[in-house]
Amino acid sequence: MISLNSITLRRGAKVLLDGASATIHPGEKVALVGRNGAGKSTLFALFNGTLHEDGGDFAMPASWRLAQVAQNMPETTETATEFVLAGDTRLAELQQQLSKAEQMAAENPLDADIGMAIAQAHSDLHDAGAHDASPRAQALILGLGFKVHELDRPVNSFSGGWRMRLQLARALMAPSDLLLLDEPTNHLDLDALVWLESWLARYPGTMIVISHDREFLDAVTNVTLHIEHARLTRYGGNYSTFEELRAQQLSLQQAAFAKQQEKIAHLQKFIDRFKAKATKARQAQSRVKALERMEKIAPVLADAEFQFEFKEPANLPNPMLAIRDAAFGYRAADVSAYDAAPLQERGLPDYATTQSLHAELAARGELPPEPGPGDRVIVTGVSRTVLAGQRIGILGANGQGKSTVVKTIARTMLPLGGTLTEGKGLTIGYFAQQELDVLRPQDTPLEHMVRLARETGQANTEAAREQQLRNFLGTFSFPGEMVLQPVGQFSGGEKARLVLAMIVWQRPNLLLLDEPTNHLDLATREALAVALNEFEGTVMLVSHDRALLRSVCDEFWLVARGGVAPFDGDLDDYQRYLLDEAKRLREAAREQAAAQAASDAPAQSPELSVATEKAPESANTSAGGAERRKQAAQRRQALTAQLRPHRKAQTDAEVRMSSLQKEKDELQERLASPLPPPELAAAGRRLKFIDEELAATEEAWLAAGQAIEQIEAEAAE
Repeated sequence: MISLNSITLRRGAKVLLDGASATIHPGEKVALVGRNGAGKSTLFALFNGTLHEDGGDFAMPASWRLAQVAQNMPETTETATEFVLAGDTRLAELQQQLSKAEQMAAENPLDADIGMAIAQAHSDLHDAGAHDASPRAQALILGLGFKVHELDRPVNSFSGGWRMRLQLARALMAPSDLLLLDEPTNHLDLDALVWLESWLARYPGTMIVISHDREFLDAVTNVTLHIEHARLTRYGGNYSTFEELRAQQLSLQQAAFAKQQEKIAHLQKFIDRFKAKATKARQAQSRVKALERMEKIAPVLADAEFQFEFKEPANLPNPMLAIRDAAFGYRAADVSAYDAAPLQERGLPDYATTQSLHAELAARGELPPEPGPGDRVIVTGVSRTVLAGQRIGILGANGQGKSTVVKTIARTMLPLGGTLTEGKGLTIGYFAQQELDVLRPQDTPLEHMVRLARETGQANTEAAREQQLRNFLGTFSFPGEMVLQPVGQFSGGEKARLVLAMIVWQRPNLLLLDEPTNHLDLATREALAVALNEFEGTVMLVSHDRALLRSVCDEFWLVARGGVAPFDGDLDDYQRYLLDEAKRLREAAREQAAAQAASDAPAQSPELSVATEKAPESANTSAGGAERRKQAAQRRQALTAQLRPHRKAQTDAEVRMSSLQKEKDELQERLASPLPPPELAAAGRRLKFIDEELAATEEAWLAAGQAIEQIEAEAAE
């Protein structure tokens, strides 16, 4: 187990943990929570050995293998599969040992010891899972949202967010007893997030995770460690349970503090009144000592949470936007050289400006007026209407075109066809998935606001005076000289807050938010949810934060299979849809592979066919054919006999997994209701046993499947 006893941790002069103690038991899934800057990442550094305690005792089993997501951007020409496969360092080490032994054997072919070393290396490789390592690596890559044709693409050919997904897959590939995950969901879409939750639920080791996604924490953790005021407090249960227990604790603490303050006031009043009187001096002195001995209860200092609100829109056109038979995507001709400068100079222009530019380029023959053969159409035939006051969540599996739809509505991309008609007075507030799409790293927050005032024609208004802009930025936690620091030096959360500030200042009536919660802590996410619910305009939201989607959106659009349609259901229905869609894609891939294999099989030549048809049916030929048929039947019988125990093992495992899953669901339902402590403990132990049994049974099912595939492959040869 991991033991922290009176730990002190410092970063520079700042004390992050002071006398903190906690214990983490093997197999526990722990959420590490606390405000930004509380010391979560520093504690991770203690766990992984890059930082040592400044005081106290820290202990962790020396034999434990550690895995965590590397934070550096990978730069390599390795394929995605090779990069993730290299995460299994044990496997790489054994392969090197085998290679070295084989090289020695070539030099000394009669050395028996070298032969034994080669045999041992092969045995160790089998135990380490070398036989299915590549399929396991590819399953991780595909689960995190990559396509089959991308498995062999060089890592350098992917964008930054996709490379970080590969870093996550590489960490999951590594055999480990302790898995450290710091914000693993930041670069994931909802479909990849659902897959990751199911994978982590089967992870057998100890896991500690930092995340600002409450539903993710609820799904994958069963213990919460809270850092506050340089102390560690352990709570049994997931994040929602932690919030409930902490609220009760704070309520009791506040009541105890109020009661203690009354007692202190009463004692102090007696002391002040009688300390000068000889007859009461002894009693007064006794009360002074009682005050000194009294352990002070800290008041519940509710730290000033970050809060903001969207200003009331100047007007609310209805409908706000009408989309008719539109096509969204990317043109084959790179138009960025033509439209980038005008768009940047004008901020976010209205559609009249964009369409005018489009028509001008088309008239000069520099841009096709309609989608051409080389254009990449992502979604087509889109006909939707956006009304005032709607709260629309935009759903869709990775790569289906959610961001493309949002970018086109936000006027940062030109539509490929159809019409988009805006309501009069439409004002769009756009939060880009990558904050730097609208931020300039070398400029300061104040310079961003001054430029925004100039672009929107408000440079000479009272609200645009420098002091007013400073005051406004201060409400978004940019105090004092921070407004004069270059944005490139800011954290992801600080950049996100600046984008929100710029959106709020413009008083939009349509908010287009593409993954706005990336890098936001839980407090800021809560503030955003409250602000969106109080916003009087229209919201269109793309997010993998299910808590935000649930609290804000009352209807959903599904971007899938080249179109946009309403989704009739809630987020639970959508998660089931994602699982069904993933199953459909796997089956389609298998069918395609089978068809490819059939087409690649050598066909019988016409000459051979003719010769066969004209061959005399002699007795010898007939006898030979009968013999071949007999041998083929014998081979089929032998193959069936070989496969029978493995097929039975696979069927038994499926039945067992179904039974265990049913019992697990029933147990989880029981645990959701209050239980007496003995029953709660027994149910918890049983649930842990079921999880272990499910993992073991699944391994047996996989082993049986692999054995079947190997036998069939050998028979085909």
